[in-house]
Amino acid sequence: MQRNFPTINHFRSFLHLPKISFNRRAKRLKKALTIWDLRSLAKRRTPRGPFDYVDGSAESEASLSRARDGFSSIEFHPSVLRDVSTAATATTSLGHSFDLPFGFAPTGFTRMMHSAGEVAVAQVAAQFNIPYVLSTLGTTSIEDVVSGAPKGTNWFQLYMLKDMARNLETIDRAKAVGVDTLVLTVDVPVSGLRLRDARNGLTIPPSLTFRSLVDFAKKPRWLADYLTTPPLEFAAMSSWNGTVAEMLDTLFNPSVTFEDLEWIRERWGGSLVIKGIQNAEDAVKCVERGANAIILSNHGGRQMDRAVPPLSQLQYVVEKVAGRAEVHLDTGITHGGDIAAALALGADFVWVGRSYLYGLMAGGQDGVTRAVEILTQ
Repeated sequence: MQRNFPTINHFRSFLHLPKISFNRRAKRLKKALTIWDLRSLAKRRTPRGPFDYVDGSAESEASLSRARDGFSSIEFHPSVLRDVSTAATATTSLGHSFDLPFGFAPTGFTRMMHSAGEVAVAQVAAQFNIPYVLSTLGTTSIEDVVSGAPKGTNWFQLYMLKDMARNLETIDRAKAVGVDTLVLTVDVPVSGLRLRDARNGLTIPPSLTFRSLVDFAKKPRWLADYLTTPPLEFAAMSSWNGTVAEMLDTLFNPSVTFEDLEWIRERWGGSLVIKGIQNAEDAVKCVERGANAIILSNHGGRQMDRAVPPLSQLQYVVEKVAGRAEVHLDTGITHGGDIAAALALGADFVWVGRSYLYGLMAGGQDGVTRAVEILTQ
């Protein structure tokens, strides 16, 4: 073989210098290839209290880890030599057409994670034509979310409070701004024992103690945003000064039963989704009382330690309610393959929570966008 001395043109063919960019956030997010990469960025940029509120779950955190393990144990058995040149991800749910088969689940205290908060999340959902569900414990009013993302499909999640007048007012407010789907969460009669929050002394809003100031000072950008943006307010509740557990145990109604679904169904009038179902028997009871969809969920593992992984109950619930109501699923989803697995096993729709919150903490609205890009790869 004849060897030649390399020329400048020969070297030039190997040189592919990256484009110079002064947008550090964009560079960071582009390097994030998985939701776990976004989690690492989020942890570096967010104080321990808010980060652990998102990242943690109840007691030993077995419920969350087992939910994730359920997805990782799934095996795909693909068939080949099929024409997939026109494969599409579009779907329909509760009378809406969406470009992707997943949406943004309700999450509490979102502006505590990043000042962009719920409006940024709703705008990303609108951009990708997927639904966003605002939580009762959201830190932006339903009116501001709808006006901030007027082209989006904005739904509302309701926790039943002890104050019945407030429940009725909240339902009516959501109807007044054009929300057509109510997501009733039924798995929080009392607060879950979230040890990370207890150890961190997390309060809502975060209190400025010596310990928290030391933590906040390590994340100066987060602290600057927190101190220079409007105080945290709730989507449908008065302000609160205390721990998360104290708030839930004080305000939430532990006496709600299946019979309450009937008056909620009548008062609401639109589509009704019941979130927090963990067995087929309860799913059937909800459908018999007018639910249009149920969400199989153990609340991201945040309520009960060693709760059943939702994926393990999917086939049983589908067998009981298919054709009468939609079956949705959340908890433990961090990969696009997780979404595909849930759909292949019978879910009509899938919801993600932590995944987009990691993106929000990592890079605000751009980080949420990156989370969707990762999940759709």
